[in-house]
Amino acid sequence: MPAHLPELDTFIAAWKETPEKTKQVFLQLRDHLAAKEGAQLEFVPREGLTYSLRGASPNQTQRPLFVMVDVIEDDPRWLSVCFFGEMISDPEEAGDFVPEGLLGEDAICFDIERYDPQRIAYVTARIDEAYRAAMAQ
Repeated sequence: MPAHLPELDTFIAAWKETPEKTKQVFLQLRDHLAAKEGAQLEFVPREGLTYSLRGASPNQTQRPLFVMVDVIEDDPRWLSVCFFGEMISDPEEAGDFVPEGLLGEDAICFDIERYDPQRIAYVTARIDEAYRAAMAQ
C-alpha cells in the first residue's frame, strides 16, 4: 500500500498519462518503494521543474535518502532515478555517473523516458540494492 502523502496524491491525480506511459512507470516505482519494510517516503515538489519522490530508511544516519525518483517537467515528462554512487552497482553500465549529482555527492542516475519493462526491472533491482545498503547502515 502506497504511503499517504496528500501532495503526491494530488500530483498523481492531475498527471495526464502519455503514450510513453511514464506515469505508469512512476506508480510502479512508488509502489515498489512503499512495499519496502520501514521505508519512509517523502514528496518534494518543485513546481515547473521536478517532482521528487524520496525513499529513506530509518537506519540511515549519514544520508537523508537512498533513492530519489524525479519526475522531470518536460513535454512529455520523464523520470530520473538517482542513487548515491557507492550504494549500488551498475553491472550493465546503464546509468549516468553524475559528479556531486545527489545532494552534493557523486550519483548514478537512470533516465526513463518511456515504459520499458527491462529498464524498469533493472532500476528496480538498483532500488532493492540501495535499500539493502541503507538498512545495513
